Amino acid sequence: MSLTPANENGAPGARLEGLDLARFLALVGMVFVNFRLVMGAQGQGALEAFASALEGRAAALFVVLAGVGLGLMAKRKPWRDSALTIFKRAIFLLIVGLLNTTFFTADILHYYAVYFLIAIFLLRASNGVLLLVMAGLIADFAIMAFVFDYDAGWNWETFDYSGFWTMRGFITNLFFNGWHPVAPWLAFVVYGLILARLSLHKLRTQAWLLAASLALWLTATYASSVLVGWAQPLDRDLAYLLGTAPIPPGPFYMLAGMGVAGAVIALCLILAAPLRAIGILIFFTTPGRQTLTLYVAHIYIGMGALEMLGFIGNQSLERAAVASVLFCLAAVLFAWRWSRRFRRGPLEIVMRAVVGRPETLPIRA
Repeated sequence: MSLTPANENGAPGARLEGLDLARFLALVGMVFVNFRLVMGAQGQGALEAFASALEGRAAALFVVLAGVGLGLMAKRKPWRDSALTIFKRAIFLLIVGLLNTTFFTADILHYYAVYFLIAIFLLRASNGVLLLVMAGLIADFAIMAFVFDYDAGWNWETFDYSGFWTMRGFITNLFFNGWHPVAPWLAFVVYGLILARLSLHKLRTQAWLLAASLALWLTATYASSVLVGWAQPLDRDLAYLLGTAPIPPGPFYMLAGMGVAGAVIALCLILAAPLRAIGILIFFTTPGRQTLTLYVAHIYIGMGALEMLGFIGNQSLERAAVASVLFCLAAVLFAWRWSRRFRRGPLEIVMRAVVGRPETLPIRA
């Protein structure tokens, strides 16, 4: 989500608009994945392959970008100021996220809140410590997957999670077997903190990040395919854990997700200048700065409209794709019109007011 101040810097005084572009692409991907989920959409061919490739990747990109935003904030402010701001935002996101969960069980915002609270203590950690934390989170989930029952609470046919609102069920879902559990998903935030320490405004860094990220993605995908082929006849659960699907989020899913996220971020940073030159960048970056508002809107407005139209369950993948495109086009139009009067989206304004930095004036009367 776009949860960082507007003067997000790579170079002094310059906003990294490529990050806004990446946030927009992450939003588009999440809308498609979530609409497909609630519509129970199935398909085949290229569209099915594309939809499957997006699962877990769009959300991972969102979380990595959140880490980048936190890291950039920490570069500009003293730790105490950053920590207080992040803490207040986390509480705000926890409240909004839990409200969302009553309508859409795959909400990500309440996970964000916990990621942020933990990230406060990592802002000043060295890169070496951050790498150890990442490795520990990934290994911790792999160990827990063998010790505990990953399927506990789940009905995988309906995607219902029983006991979510009990203390035990909530904690288990949050830290182990939910849609985006802290172990290992917090590793994406930590990865973003590391990326924020790079000279992201430099083309050389962007090119290096793109090449390294593609290499990580290809290596993780290839290694996973080899190991899954070896493990499949021996242990089906082990084979699932060694795969690159987001459920369960095994080590190779995490590494491949980091590779994809890093590559998309690098590519967006590279493309920002040429897209700005031809005058179309603003149509992507404007909604990219309002992703908190648009994420919540896709739950209440987008999914609400689908329910009113009777499109929940047993729908075609093509219908889910059309619904996603229509919502995203409406989101772009809304964000562009809103931005002509206000600097930030509606929920972004509310959040800044709650954390003590109110948006007092529109851009123009």
